[in-house]
Amino acid sequence: MDIAHWIGGRTENAGTTRWCEVYNPSTGAVSGRVPMASTAVVGTAVAAAAQAFPAWAATPPLQRARVLFRFRELLLAQADTIARTIALEHGKVLSDARGELARGIEVVEFAAGIPQLLKGEYSENVGTEVDSYGLRQPLGVVAGITPFNFPVMVPLWMFPVALACGNTFVLKPSERDPSASLLLAQLLQQAGLPDGVFNVVHGDREAVDALIDHEAVRALSFVGSTGVAKSLYERSAAHGKRAQALGGAKNHLVAMPDADPDQVADALMGAAYGSAGERCMAISVAVAVGDAVGDALVAKLVPRVQALKIAPSLDAAADMGPLVTAAHRQKVLACIERGVAEGAKLVVDGRGFSCPGHEQGFFLGGCLFDQVQPSMSVYREEIFGPVLCVVRVPDLAAATALVNAHEYGNGCAIFTRDGRSARSFASNVQIGMVGINVPIPVPMAFHSFGGWKASLFGDHHIHGPEGVRFYTRLKTVTSRWPERRGGAEFTMPVMK
Repeated sequence: MDIAHWIGGRTENAGTTRWCEVYNPSTGAVSGRVPMASTAVVGTAVAAAAQAFPAWAATPPLQRARVLFRFRELLLAQADTIARTIALEHGKVLSDARGELARGIEVVEFAAGIPQLLKGEYSENVGTEVDSYGLRQPLGVVAGITPFNFPVMVPLWMFPVALACGNTFVLKPSERDPSASLLLAQLLQQAGLPDGVFNVVHGDREAVDALIDHEAVRALSFVGSTGVAKSLYERSAAHGKRAQALGGAKNHLVAMPDADPDQVADALMGAAYGSAGERCMAISVAVAVGDAVGDALVAKLVPRVQALKIAPSLDAAADMGPLVTAAHRQKVLACIERGVAEGAKLVVDGRGFSCPGHEQGFFLGGCLFDQVQPSMSVYREEIFGPVLCVVRVPDLAAATALVNAHEYGNGCAIFTRDGRSARSFASNVQIGMVGINVPIPVPMAFHSFGGWKASLFGDHHIHGPEGVRFYTRLKTVTSRWPERRGGAEFTMPVMK
């Protein structure tokens, strides 16, 4: 099946010369082809968005909100179809795909409150008969470049807020699982969004570079690897564009001696192995405070990891599906092999797993390392697979220092029954999102998502109030309606 771009309210593949194969990760078979947009095709999409911008920006916020309300209802009505599309191209299990959509819908619901969110500030009589007020106005054409691991949720983190603020949007989804983006485009059209306000172009680096370089694109949102995030941010800044570029992660869960060991083990199972570890908020390091905690934790994790139900993504009983591509599976395998070579103890080895009847699928069993040291590559690097590392430290201060020393600062968690320990950790850790007895502390839509250090480039986090600020610019108006008076004033204006 050939997938298409979505430009100006219709599918478009004219002029396509390059294609990329899309796979079903559970079978390893090719399921379709996706077109790779040229610079010219990107230009056509941007032109459609630019043409649609003036009318959309002039549409009252309440009317824009009503489109989003209708879009939300359509997402709910088509939830099973969307989840199945995600599962078949990404490989995550259906329950996880439904959860992804649900978290995306929350942002749509937040964005539908845009009439309240765009209320400006007003100051009467800042000077004699002089009033001042602030307006937040849309930027124009904005773009989103999204990763394979959340083909629905991450786009929904971006474009509902951007559209609600009055911008028009060009989405460049991952070429690995692109079909869901077309479903979103079609549902937006059914919800009454005018043609050209939302566009989708598929592609690789050529399409990304074209979006960055196009003079009509005023801001870019990105989620992906740190190297690309840093490059995109720097290149966007050189062009005078706004950018929020979310990069990689190495998220820690600190297990204190007073924590419930079964609660910690259960939390780590979901946070480390859910979606086969292909989450930017996955917990990939368990920090055991004390050897006794480490021994007990490993003893509880080993049978749980060995018992993971790994099956095709549409299997309702599956805990975990395959990885997204064969190439990504090989990358994760190489990381595991380096960990073994560096001396980490592989207490559960999932490298030999094969799914009966689906031997060509991109499956990998859960892996658990113990006795991991901070100098090892499995600790330092983002693996993005079903691999959990256990590191042992003597106390909370050492745990906090360990987390703070890592180059990434996306998310972390602490499990404890002691409020003082929790408060100290939350206050002193240098991480953008912190969970206290919550393993994956992804903020709700009315807060904002984003990390620190090498996990985020740019001044604004994504969705929530930060998203509204990112997709608008402030204009301050100072007004006076005086009686006619003669004479020019040449001094700096001072309010009296």
